[in-house]
Amino acid sequence: MIGRRRELAVVRRLLERAVTGEGGRLTVVGPPGSGKTVLTAAAAELARQCGLPVTRSPAASAPGACLVILDDLGPATDTVDLDRLVLGGAAVLVTTTVATSSGHHLHLTPLTEAELAALLPERPAETVHALWLLTAGWPGPALDLAAAVPLASGPDAVVELALTAPSRQEFLVLDTALIRLLEDAASRAPAPAIRARVLVRLAGELLGDPSAAARRRELAGEAVRLARATEDPRTLAEVLDGQLHALWDPVAAGERLSTASQIVDLARRAGDAALERRGLFWRFTALAERGDLDAAEAALVAYARAGERDGDPEAAVVALSRQAVLALVRGRLDLAEALAAEVSEAGRRAGLADTDRLTASLRGRLALLRGHGAEEVEPLRALARRLPGHFFEATAARALAESGQVAEALLDVDRLLPSVLAGAGPRWIGAVADLALVASLGAAPAALQVLYDALLPYSGRLVVWGGANTITGPVDDYLGRVAARLGRATQANAHFDDAIAQEERLGALPWLAATLAARGDRARAAAITKALGLPASGMVGAVASRNATGPEPGLEIWRLARDGDDWVIDAGREQARLRDVRGLGYLRTLLAAPGHEIAALDLVAGGAGLVVPAPEPVLDAAARAAYRRRIGDLAEQMDSADRAGDVDRAATLAAERQAVVAELRRTAGLGGRPRRRSAEAERARVNATRALRAVLIRLQSLTPIAAAHLRASVRTGSYFRYEPSTGGPSRWEL
Repeated sequence: MIGRRRELAVVRRLLERAVTGEGGRLTVVGPPGSGKTVLTAAAAELARQCGLPVTRSPAASAPGACLVILDDLGPATDTVDLDRLVLGGAAVLVTTTVATSSGHHLHLTPLTEAELAALLPERPAETVHALWLLTAGWPGPALDLAAAVPLASGPDAVVELALTAPSRQEFLVLDTALIRLLEDAASRAPAPAIRARVLVRLAGELLGDPSAAARRRELAGEAVRLARATEDPRTLAEVLDGQLHALWDPVAAGERLSTASQIVDLARRAGDAALERRGLFWRFTALAERGDLDAAEAALVAYARAGERDGDPEAAVVALSRQAVLALVRGRLDLAEALAAEVSEAGRRAGLADTDRLTASLRGRLALLRGHGAEEVEPLRALARRLPGHFFEATAARALAESGQVAEALLDVDRLLPSVLAGAGPRWIGAVADLALVASLGAAPAALQVLYDALLPYSGRLVVWGGANTITGPVDDYLGRVAARLGRATQANAHFDDAIAQEERLGALPWLAATLAARGDRARAAAITKALGLPASGMVGAVASRNATGPEPGLEIWRLARDGDDWVIDAGREQARLRDVRGLGYLRTLLAAPGHEIAALDLVAGGAGLVVPAPEPVLDAAARAAYRRRIGDLAEQMDSADRAGDVDRAATLAAERQAVVAELRRTAGLGGRPRRRSAEAERARVNATRALRAVLIRLQSLTPIAAAHLRASVRTGSYFRYEPSTGGPSRWEL
């Protein structure tokens, strides 16, 4: 009982009270390997020394002074029998991994390094230190790990532990203790074969550190060079496997497939079944990335059978989880749900650290398909906080968009895009695809372009996350959505055609429905989703189709209409209410006659919008001549009045002459030439342009997608025209 004096003292007090007839209950809490079993055995021995009978049943027939030991009590256990025993004077000692809500709890703690050294007196200090690092000082794991290292290993024990000790962390979670031990082992400069294995394992353990990409490449590169120089098939197979794990670059899918075949061949030559299985699994992953799911499924079956042959329970769990992924791809949702439940149960039995993450991934995809995306947002954000730099926020943004919270999801595109584009790793291509899908619902053109450029090298492939624990569709589907939002209809339709052909070949019905909806074939998409039992809201393609250029006209209608004293604009996912201003009336007139020119004067006057003939002079020649004759007559009459000394009449005639001259000047242009209506038209042009510009500025903050479309579509000048550009509706309802 090294390092457990405090715990033994607490147990003694419990037993001493029982001897005096006072019952009590003590719950010992600790993880597996913390020493609970050893402590209860010591408690039983102490009880016998005190003359107390010992039982391990809560239904003891004769309550009284005794020790009742109950191992691994679950949190949902009925405590009625325990309370009865305590009231009868029994000492009840319970062990559990999770603290219950009531009673006295004794939490076991890890051993210090000195206590572990006392527990392992025959081991040298550096070996004890390595064991303490790897196990955090928990006695059970430390003893198990020590038993695997021969006593005669000496200094080589540290290197052996660094190479063979299992990581205590889940995928992408840094095991800092193991990394420290690997760094120590690498510094010892062992033989080339050993050093190669140490370096490549260190590179793999650093996969959880997004900032360590360059170092991983350096470590893996040196390891491969050393391994090839050894000409040892087992060493090279192990190092190639480690290199694939450490670098995990989506660009290298083709290389990954050939390397997987090398690993299988080398492992078979070396007689290493575990390495052969890893090569088979890499083959499955690479084939899935390349979109050959039939061949990938055959590789998965080979991997599963190899696991059965070798008695590897973890291989069975992994194979089950990927079979569930393939069931999801093909729309066999009930089967996928049943397989996810099997994965959960089998994973816990096998002690697979990633069991919860595997099942959460499967159930999360099911939830998204069934229209429950909002439920996945917070768990994904929690994972993002726990595993920063691995892009779980991008998947959360997709879940937001699929649940209808598009505006908030678009904000995440702006937040995440720089870090995702600069990143790498097993989740990278999936994160880029998720951001591309969200961006296709309304991001800025610059963001859309960089996402398109990032995905384009992977056209023709599938979006595969990690070791194919999730597959989220053809890359061309995402490229098509982004191209459609950018207004590149021909490019978008080409990508959609490629995605649809790939989905039909694979029998990937949920993906097919989503791409058809994005392409504009809503009727066929709806038929598939109905047959699968999926709600339209569960298919993000149904949302994105509003932003795509499809082959069927009239699929998308935007609206601009009066509502009382206001105007309401409804442009797909964007809606806004605006106060009445002149520019909205002008805009409505233009939208009502797409492609038709409307003179500025007609637009301002609310005319029919027909092209008017060339402008006429304000006064014709006869009118101008009449004005001039009248001026001449008035001049003669003024002279006559002056000669007669009629001052009042002369003043009246002078006033009339001034009025006639002013009117004639008003109707004349430069140099006395006749003024034409172009001056009025110019004023109308300026006023209409100013009014329309004010409306578009206002819409920019309220409905940015609609504003961008209108800016690209409204032509101004002497004649105004709405010439619909790409990225807008099939028609306007006014």
